Amino acid sequence: MAATSSAALFSVLPLPTASPAYARAGSSHYRPTRSTAALSPIRCSAASPDLSPGAPAPAPPKPQIELEFLGPKPGADGSYPVDRAAAVSGDKLLRDVMVENKIELYAAYGKLMNCGGGGSCGTCIVEIIDGKELLSPRTDAENRYLKKKPESWRLTCQTIVGNKENSGKVVVQRLPQWKK
Repeated sequence: MAATSSAALFSVLPLPTASPAYARAGSSHYRPTRSTAALSPIRCSAASPDLSPGAPAPAPPKPQIELEFLGPKPGADGSYPVDRAAAVSGDKLLRDVMVENKIELYAAYGKLMNCGGGGSCGTCIVEIIDGKELLSPRTDAENRYLKKKPESWRLTCQTIVGNKENSGKVVVQRLPQWKK
């Protein structure tokens, strides 16, 4: 369908003539002057939605997960730099969201020697500061690579953002191993 403005969706012909009930004296409503015999039909363009019985209702908007990515080291003022992104709940891996939004994901070694999202290198580690419940549970690959790390640490290539039903905000610390 071609995109059209809302003004172009409906084309209405002049209003029909008022019946005596509409033409009351002192009424502040519109009082047409044509006779009721000359009623004109209302025309709608093909771009208008199908509102007939049995037609499917428009799909509700998909739940969104808002993401905040904190930089690995604080700036001169003591605050961490923040990058923001959003993703449809349950549709993407955390790694894909970061790559698409050009958010730094790897340390120097990881930039050269990462597995490209296969879950076999452990270089895409992040720490979930807030919103852990909005992410998928840890996978076997994560349990293997993050065995001695805190539960809040995740591999972005194994972490699905949301579950298609939830929405909310997740705060992610990039490169948590640099926080020292």
